[in-house]
Amino acid sequence: MAFLKFNKSELVNLSYSLRREILLASKTGAYCNTSIVTCNTRRYHGLLAVPVEQFGGYRYMLLSSLDESLTLRGKRFNLGIHCYGDIYEPRGHKYIVDFDADPVPMVTYKIGEIVFRKSLVLTPDHNQILIKYELVSSPAKVKLELKPFLSFRRVHDLTHQNSEAHTAPTAIEGGVSFNLYDGFPDLNLQVSGPSAFKGAPVWYNGITYSDEMRRGFDCREDLFVPGSFELELKSGESVVFSASADGPVPTAGLKRRFTSLVGKIGPITSFHDQLVRDADLLIRDSGGRKQVVAGYSWLLTGLLRETLYSLAGLTLYGKNDPKEFEEILDNLIADEQERLFHRTTQVEAPLFMTVTLQQYISYTGNEKHAWTKYGETLKGILASYLPGRRAEVAMHPNGLLWAQVDGVALSWMNAYINGRAVTERPGYQVETNALWYNALCFALDMEQKYGAKDKAFLERWTPVRELVARNFQPTFWNADFGFLADYVDGYGQNLDLRPNQLWAVSLDYKAVSDEVIGAVMRVVNNELVTRRGIRTLSPRDGKYKGVYEGNQIERDLSYNNGCAWIFLLAQYCYASFNMMGKNFVGRAQWLTEGFYEDLSKHGVGCFSELYDGDPPHEPHGAISSATATSALLNINWLIEKYKEE
Repeated sequence: MAFLKFNKSELVNLSYSLRREILLASKTGAYCNTSIVTCNTRRYHGLLAVPVEQFGGYRYMLLSSLDESLTLRGKRFNLGIHCYGDIYEPRGHKYIVDFDADPVPMVTYKIGEIVFRKSLVLTPDHNQILIKYELVSSPAKVKLELKPFLSFRRVHDLTHQNSEAHTAPTAIEGGVSFNLYDGFPDLNLQVSGPSAFKGAPVWYNGITYSDEMRRGFDCREDLFVPGSFELELKSGESVVFSASADGPVPTAGLKRRFTSLVGKIGPITSFHDQLVRDADLLIRDSGGRKQVVAGYSWLLTGLLRETLYSLAGLTLYGKNDPKEFEEILDNLIADEQERLFHRTTQVEAPLFMTVTLQQYISYTGNEKHAWTKYGETLKGILASYLPGRRAEVAMHPNGLLWAQVDGVALSWMNAYINGRAVTERPGYQVETNALWYNALCFALDMEQKYGAKDKAFLERWTPVRELVARNFQPTFWNADFGFLADYVDGYGQNLDLRPNQLWAVSLDYKAVSDEVIGAVMRVVNNELVTRRGIRTLSPRDGKYKGVYEGNQIERDLSYNNGCAWIFLLAQYCYASFNMMGKNFVGRAQWLTEGFYEDLSKHGVGCFSELYDGDPPHEPHGAISSATATSALLNINWLIEKYKEE
């Protein structure tokens, strides 16, 4: 891939290679995630993690790693790499001479006259990883040993040596299967060619995950190694290893299966192609039921806010698939009745339903269909904010929404330290009320045009819309500072300069004047905009933390007090295009080009959740984020739209 460039001379440098991760994901929710040298640095890393329905659908790591060793003329070379405290053993990375990610991750080793290559692919519709090993060249036949490291634990947890594990193998075609604990699926390990599994059960104790150690988390675990597969390869020969949680597979077809899967992966000819590939990776289709994965490797599937925010970008701007948009939205509405209509600590999240529908209408033109199908849902969301309906938030007599539960963060800015909210933001939140006004206006306009002209609905909510229109700007605008308050509580306006006010100046319906919009955008441009997203707090603020590093407390202090978030960039671009039209195209392109420069770092070929607010703006968080990928697809769509004007 022309867009993914690696410094080959630095591959053996662990400070370089361990900070670059590969990610493969299937529609089932399974994933493979590790560093480009296949050394695991996080508890979430491993070769095969799968959702286990018996355990609530959470992902469980089955196969942590697979050590390869080559023996030529009696001399053995171990290609594996593991961290034990502050040492790495073995140090197989020293043999790596090349890494590529197009179309699949591929690592090339050179040991004297031996050139050896492994490639990884995840089966898109099964819980299965295939690894192809090729002896590209060798002066003589070599013995290949494959040593699996088994974990069988939830991806958030760590496992340790114990007597409860069922360590005995079960013979299957071309290999063996294991099931360490009751309730888990069998892990079927198979090889395409003639091989022998030699049992030599042992626990490897104290394997250390360096990223977890650096952050102050529990970082050591014990992994069970049952033995090893042994086979011989001649120069030019290859073999495919399969690890599957869906049952044994016919080994005779493994090579063809691998070749077929790689051939189906479309070429990457543009950055938009990469975004589309990632969009597809972030949509789970388990049993024919589609949901959005908020991010890999630890973010959950089907989250309300993340789904509503990213849905249009992933399905429409990315895949041009309105049917998929509706299917996922229908599933979300069915699953999230409680949060949509009754309780949620992200009080603004249900109101994103309006934004999602507006994006759908803007893309498809199906205004009447959207309201006919989803109008009652939106009406129900509006009603849920009436006094006495929700414990966390309610409409006040002035029409605005007041959110407050002592000690609880009631917005997307929801980091906690020792049980205390870092950014509690009680009272009238600027983005919640901007979204509220947008939802009121949209619902009333749609009901007038396409509804049953529900007289009671129109009479109930038209005065509320007028109240919000009258009270929003006086409540939030501060002329002396030249921007909108982040929230207003019993003590008055909170004037931390944050990006939440972007919603007030970017939505389809706005309760602020053009003069306010211009002033807000000037301040945001001067203090919050970076080439890697929008800062969550002005650097001039004493609470600003511009680097997302250190222990959990240090990182949580930075999370919403300085980190730059990609998803906010889309709202900034909406507001800027509204103001400048086609004249903003060049700057929008400039703002997004930087992310493509980062495709070879952090998550290879993926778009990270957030960045440092300070230069050089290093990426952090989930290596593949639905909101980030969606935002960039959204911006690309806006660029192309305004180019045509």
